[in-house]
Amino acid sequence: MVRLFVPLPDPAPADVTLTGERRHYLVHVLRLEDGDALEVFDGKGRAFEARVTGLTAEAVRLVLGAVRVTPPAREMHVLQGLPKGDKLELVLQKGTELGATAFHPVATARSVVKLEPKRAEERTQRWAKIVEEAARQCRRDDVPHVHPPRPLLDAARSLTPGTLLLVLDEEESAVPLGEAFRSVAPGTPVALVIGPEGGLAREEVDGLRGLGARPVTLGSRILRTETAALAALAVMQHLDGSLG
Repeated sequence: MVRLFVPLPDPAPADVTLTGERRHYLVHVLRLEDGDALEVFDGKGRAFEARVTGLTAEAVRLVLGAVRVTPPAREMHVLQGLPKGDKLELVLQKGTELGATAFHPVATARSVVKLEPKRAEERTQRWAKIVEEAARQCRRDDVPHVHPPRPLLDAARSLTPGTLLLVLDEEESAVPLGEAFRSVAPGTPVALVIGPEGGLAREEVDGLRGLGARPVTLGSRILRTETAALAALAVMQHLDGSLG
């Protein structure tokens, strides 16, 4: 079944008219025709049966039908230290598949990547497209939010009060991630902090501890920054019952 992400108001309208990129995708990439069926999801947990009922040179009209509502999942935030190259794009794509609900690209003491405001805005727009596409492909009805890049402690302070803040710390060997995660009540929001290639500076870990964070470990192996985030998400989703 063809799926398309379309932001919708609440309550949803009976029909929607699409132009620009979305029209191009339906007509020129998927080659849909009048009467074809598809599924529209709004990124907030709703998915609608839909049918093409009008094609013009400028727009496509879809009539919306029955709706499916997915209950909200536990909030799982990823505070990812800005890595080099396209590693963050991998974290965004696969992290969406693994159930992350929000991504916070963060500047840390050891981040090599430095983004000027204009570049940061452009990257954030690209990152949002990546998670939209990943949500479409893995059949999620919600789309994770990608926050603009900002300093690590600023991002940590912005989390909803009561969020369990877990720091993947290569120097922490006492508390396994699974043990820390099992200790929280079902539904409690969780945020993972992952450093960039050089890891987190000790003063950053101390600053996070001052905000109530718990340093945890994924085991004796030193994982790459992009691997650590995905491994941690997989562990938590498994313990939450969302993966095998």
